[in-house]
Amino acid sequence: MAEEPRGPLLELLRRPGNARCADCGAPDPDWASYTLGVFICLSCSGIHRNIPQVSKVKSVRLDTWEEAQVEFMASHGNDAARATYESQVPSFHYRPTFADCHLLREQWIRAKYERQEFTNPDRQEPYSAGYREGFLWKRGRDNGQFLSRKFVLTEREGALKYFNRNDAKEPKAVMKIEHLNATFQPAKIGHPHGLQITYLRDNSTRNIFIYHEDGKEMVHWFNALRAARFHYLQVAFPGACDTDLVPKLTRNYLKEGYMEKTGPKQTEGFRKRWFTMDDRRLMYFKDPLDAFARGEVFIGSRESGYTVLDRLPPSTQGHHWPHGITIVTPERRFLLACETESEQRAWLDAFRKVVDRPMLPQEYAVEAHFKHKP
Repeated sequence: MAEEPRGPLLELLRRPGNARCADCGAPDPDWASYTLGVFICLSCSGIHRNIPQVSKVKSVRLDTWEEAQVEFMASHGNDAARATYESQVPSFHYRPTFADCHLLREQWIRAKYERQEFTNPDRQEPYSAGYREGFLWKRGRDNGQFLSRKFVLTEREGALKYFNRNDAKEPKAVMKIEHLNATFQPAKIGHPHGLQITYLRDNSTRNIFIYHEDGKEMVHWFNALRAARFHYLQVAFPGACDTDLVPKLTRNYLKEGYMEKTGPKQTEGFRKRWFTMDDRRLMYFKDPLDAFARGEVFIGSRESGYTVLDRLPPSTQGHHWPHGITIVTPERRFLLACETESEQRAWLDAFRKVVDRPMLPQEYAVEAHFKHKP
């Protein structure tokens, strides 16, 4: 048996690469796969337990370790495992962190160790071929029901399309890869595999909500969309390196949640709305699953005359929630109210991150469009 306390194992955790979970990067992992030779966090250890034919796990501190198992861990470790199991991860493939949903982390672990997709590039065809079609459950815009719809992703046309009928010749919608984003939203959609896709139509944001019963299929769709975006950006920005392009493939929202708002005259009553902060676009919806935003606000940089205040003007009336926020733009002020102080702080942090960031040249064009919106 290994000596008690587990000095040799704890020493291994201090080696470079072992101080964070091998799969999601969470700090201070205290579990390990003694068949793969990696140190992992509690959350990822639960996923490893579901693939016992590949991985067997133990607690570093609570379980009994055999000397041979400790020696195996010593001869492997997280860096060595990455060099093997992540040797051919495509640049566009999403690498989840501990902050991501369970589905992304589970499929990343299964892709690495169970399917070994990143040691066998031919197994990456489902998301790297440049074309993908299949059926997904899509939420209806008006009735809220999820119905099976045919989706086609084609890099050659630079578009994701879906069809209302199997035999339809014309798609119901064409979403240009150039303006498309995808983010997993299991809690909002009410399904563990729920994906929200947004795209621009007439420079306004349109949402669709989809899922597939098979988690692997849904993540393959997600990475196929990222691959299409990656190849589009490579053409659009031929001098850019992969590390510059990868952060632009998909993005999670900076913040979402309910706030109260009033109208442009600031004399109307405050109404509860669902807000989404997507980069510099602040959108508000009557319901979180609405297809279209009721309104959008562009939030530029401090140098361009934008600022955020942690209060409402003293004369403001009609708000039920006590914690105010004022967004000041060159044209007008937007008055918002949060239910709790912690929500107010979280929104202020999100707004200030955007305001403190200098605007990119292309963002000035977006700002100009907002100023001339009818």
